[in-house]
Amino acid sequence: MYIGSTDTLGLHHLVYEVVDNSVDEALGGYCKEINVTIHVNGSVSVKDDGRGIPVDNHPQYNRPALEIVLTVLHAGGKFNHDSYSVSGGLHGVGVSVVNALSEWLEVEVRRNGKIYWQRYEHGDVASDVEVRGTSDHTGTTVTFKPDGTIFEETEYNFDILSSRLRELAFLNRGLRITIKDERSEKENDFCYEGGIVSFVEYLNTNKEALHQPPLYFSRSKNGTQVEVALQYNNAYNENIFTYANNINTREGGTHLMGFRAALTRTVNDYARENKLLKNEEKLGGDDLREGLVAVISVKLPDPQFEGQTKTRLGNSAIRGIIESMVSEGLKEYFEENPLVATTIVEKAAEALRAREAARKAKELTRRKNALGSGGLPGKLADCSDKDPSKCEIYIVEGQSAGGSAKQGRSRHFQAILPLRGKILNVERARLDKILKNAEIRNMIVAFGTGIGEDFDLTKARYHKVVIMTDADVDGSHIRTLLLTFFYRYMKPLIEAGYVFIAQPPLYQVKKGKQINYAYSDSELNLMVQSIAKPVIQRYKGLGEMNAEQLWETTMNPEKRTLLKVTLEDAVEADRIFTILMGDQVEPRREFIETHAKYVKNLDV
Repeated sequence: MYIGSTDTLGLHHLVYEVVDNSVDEALGGYCKEINVTIHVNGSVSVKDDGRGIPVDNHPQYNRPALEIVLTVLHAGGKFNHDSYSVSGGLHGVGVSVVNALSEWLEVEVRRNGKIYWQRYEHGDVASDVEVRGTSDHTGTTVTFKPDGTIFEETEYNFDILSSRLRELAFLNRGLRITIKDERSEKENDFCYEGGIVSFVEYLNTNKEALHQPPLYFSRSKNGTQVEVALQYNNAYNENIFTYANNINTREGGTHLMGFRAALTRTVNDYARENKLLKNEEKLGGDDLREGLVAVISVKLPDPQFEGQTKTRLGNSAIRGIIESMVSEGLKEYFEENPLVATTIVEKAAEALRAREAARKAKELTRRKNALGSGGLPGKLADCSDKDPSKCEIYIVEGQSAGGSAKQGRSRHFQAILPLRGKILNVERARLDKILKNAEIRNMIVAFGTGIGEDFDLTKARYHKVVIMTDADVDGSHIRTLLLTFFYRYMKPLIEAGYVFIAQPPLYQVKKGKQINYAYSDSELNLMVQSIAKPVIQRYKGLGEMNAEQLWETTMNPEKRTLLKVTLEDAVEADRIFTILMGDQVEPRREFIETHAKYVKNLDV
């Protein structure tokens, strides 16, 4: 209920909750450094140099305040503005929830010149508060081990934790956050005096910025602090990240609405006054956000969260504060930097004309896209069931594999769409050019959702979109091209959990009439040990399997393995797609050199 799930997302959320308590101390001006350590035994420690959790007797409960904070929901200081004027986390339930979901938890408090210690097991007090020495410093260290009877997975991922901690360091200027993994000796040290300006520069690391440095605006009013940083690049994608009290508001809200309104109005006013547009052209919001990277961070006493996942900010006053701040800031900046202003307007004007061409291409796509029966692509072998929740479509590399898949599938609920060659790299193209690619047009029509600003998830014709490519270099490249397309132009498909990757076998192991399949090298080794002198075939292409084999190994729901594509870290996802598919060569070279040692199957 409080951390969202008992899978790997919930597991990592435990660490975030403890860290958020320390960040709240930093927001109050009491903490300058937070240290996170992943231990070999699977436990995690979070140490800060804040004031230390109070240890005095709590008058209401007649128990130490430390114990109440760790065992009673809503007993923290987060509802009391005397303790925290601004806070993130779970509003006072975070650390008690972590305790309840841990096999054991130990807390050390440095306060009043002493070191206090207490242990809990499965959320219950296992020892009284003990004094274990003296200290000239203050702070809290919480060490806990997740309960393996509750969580499906209890092994922490260093990179996932690092990404969130880096984000927190960006959002809290000058706060030092370190993470060390004792299992691998990996460590990171994050501290950004530039705050969200450094965040924008990080997001634009592998892109060509149109102006330096990023623009930055800030304002404080009635206990509310608002910050905006933005910078344009020469790419075609929009990247706006919004936060309220360090919480990623993925669904946007009033802060995003205020920013968008100010950007659209101010740039149009400047363009009109300086006669930078043709005739009656008016730049739309989508045009002005092409190539824009922005971070919006608000810190306020009483955040109101709305939306399905409580990640949309609802405070109405925030919109006006941001709208006036950004309008004034942009107007002043444009007057002082007319060349940059002209560059931004010209880029947006190009986007406007491309969007008009894309609109015409979309109409064409709707009306005459290689039409088969019912307006669907002729290459599509559709399924007979019309219930999207039961239907799945395989995007198959090559005509040969497509033929086998069509013969081997279950026609009732499985549709097949073969791809001819590689689709366009959408990372380097505008939507009008993308819509000229026949393979992409076929997918858009087959899926039924539309694309870009017209995307409508409720019109999806399949709730499983399965990428099925060869297990070689070309197959990997096609898979990456498809994932780039889905991420940039059909992201709701990924967010809804509709995108999967098929896992065809790597090997056929044959002994006489007995045939087995191995999906990994380790599986092959085990198989070879139990079968004397087998004939081993390494599959490089789906076309090497006949229809029956393809069904048996890769498409039969009772036996197949599918990898679900999830979006756990939008910042990291954007970075990786930019590196792999963008037009900058050097970052890609560095990525290849760094990860070359992990390659398992290399075609040379």
